[in-house]
Amino acid sequence: MSAVSHGGDDAPTLRNRLGYKLRLTMREPTTVIGILMALLFAYLIVVPILSILMDSATVQFGDERRTKADLGSGTLYYLTRAFTSPVAMDLFWEPLLNTLMVAAGAIAISMLVGGVLGWLIARTDMFGRRWFATALIVPYMLPAWTFALAWTTLFKNRTVGGQQGWFEAIGLTPPDWLAYGQFPITVILALHYTPFVILLFGSALRRFDSQLEDSARILGASSGTVARQVILPLMRPALMSAVVLIFAKCLGEFGVPYVLGLPVKFDVLATSLYRSIGSRQSGVAGVLAGAIMLIGLIAILVDAYLAREARRFVTVGSKGSMNRTSRLHSWRLPATGFASLVFIASVAMPLLTLFLSTVMRMPANFAWSNFTLDYWIGWDLPTVAMRTGILLSQDLWRAAFNTIWIVGTASICSGLLGILTGYVVVRTPFRPLSIFLRQVTFMPYLVPGIAFAAAYLSLFAVQRGPVPALYGTYAILIMALMADQMPYASRAGISAMMQLGKDPEEAAQVVGAGWLRRMLWVVLPIQKGSLVTGILLPFISGIKGLSLFVILAVPATDVLTTFSLRLVDYHYTQAANAVVLIIAGLAYAGTVAAQKLTRTNLAEGLGS
Repeated sequence: MSAVSHGGDDAPTLRNRLGYKLRLTMREPTTVIGILMALLFAYLIVVPILSILMDSATVQFGDERRTKADLGSGTLYYLTRAFTSPVAMDLFWEPLLNTLMVAAGAIAISMLVGGVLGWLIARTDMFGRRWFATALIVPYMLPAWTFALAWTTLFKNRTVGGQQGWFEAIGLTPPDWLAYGQFPITVILALHYTPFVILLFGSALRRFDSQLEDSARILGASSGTVARQVILPLMRPALMSAVVLIFAKCLGEFGVPYVLGLPVKFDVLATSLYRSIGSRQSGVAGVLAGAIMLIGLIAILVDAYLAREARRFVTVGSKGSMNRTSRLHSWRLPATGFASLVFIASVAMPLLTLFLSTVMRMPANFAWSNFTLDYWIGWDLPTVAMRTGILLSQDLWRAAFNTIWIVGTASICSGLLGILTGYVVVRTPFRPLSIFLRQVTFMPYLVPGIAFAAAYLSLFAVQRGPVPALYGTYAILIMALMADQMPYASRAGISAMMQLGKDPEEAAQVVGAGWLRRMLWVVLPIQKGSLVTGILLPFISGIKGLSLFVILAVPATDVLTTFSLRLVDYHYTQAANAVVLIIAGLAYAGTVAAQKLTRTNLAEGLGS
């Protein structure tokens, strides 16, 4: 009896303690703001993803007769159509196979080229190491489809009409496999993602103690044995992480397959999803988006597992650890030549080709009389829609204004929300809220951009409750871009707040400053560098982004990327290339500005 009585006394005490802790937690503005932010992120991130997944399992408008079911009722019709129907090969299986082949080829080439370059920059006395350490990562600063347009300018044939490519103009007609399809897509993505390997592999090599190599050689191991049994096992986590990241990026890449694949009906998953949305097959689009999300999630989980496994390969260094530079001797000049060749192929040649194409009346005609600035600043051009040079086009400036307005607003909101997220995650005493905010703001990283855009289209294409249909408005673009960039903004905010102690706030609180005043006059001034980073990085990504905008933008909300893509569709080569050069210049300048303001360098340490 006494035991029962004792238990009965404990229950109210436990409830009292929990109630007191809850009341104390709710009195803290940080927790209240965190709950509001959790609701906001759930609506901006979780609900759109659930919406498109629901589309794949419920009857959509116009499909009632096919499914023999009522609108909105559950169905397996779209799953069957995408995976087992007579058109499943065209809708899913062939695009999946194409995606895997392109990704495998891009990974193989980028690992080979990037691995060699990473070793040359990090561990040898190659000429110009410091310069190449920065120059060879420029391709990742530029939109991938910049190089796709340069490729079409050079190798395009008359298979799809429009202006001739340069090789065809001089009498050398490239075959279709060289002009379009798997081969050019693979090469371009490989060159675009090679900087991943250079950075990850090169950084790992810099931390590798060269005394381990010396020890193996003293024991009689050959150079090949040292590479296979000492260096590669220790480099495996960095190499595997690069493989997974490149695969995840290839999975959601839209611009390059659109430019080089659609003319010959070479579909990958991203372009197949785009086709389904364009043909109003929202149920099938939901299935494809779900498949892309699932594959992307698996890739990221594998990367996280490899990151944990990497701890097993840590080498313990000390004051005696060494990172000796290998001397190339007679191979020094060929190695420098190889690095120069990669720079020319991945940066110099594409940008030069695009620029020259914008100042030539006829392709590949280098006579002085053929050069002109008409496509930049000319009037009364002999084209149907583009009657002026691109810099005099109202459509360009409207797209530029939309880009600055949409991307700028989304980036500022992302940066502020990122700081607030970091503040709540670090400061709230309510641990479940902290965990939820961490996870939900990272979720868009698991979803390729094209699938995330499809999710937003699914949710906001029609009115739902008090929220009106937002498709075709600035609001849907700003909201989608904010949500898409939250992984970067929130991680910047969390990292910054973990380094900020409570003392400055407590001092302000002692003199009577409220929460808002503490945020405005203490936290934000101290964290202004992180805030700038949280704004600038999403801005750079948004400037060159295509996957979100190509699904959600309409002519009235055209941004620079969608405007250039429309010019590609119209076969206005010079104008399209000019717009892409403008985008590339903005992206590169923004990246350099971000590094200057944050005093960081993507290639930091590689060429030192």
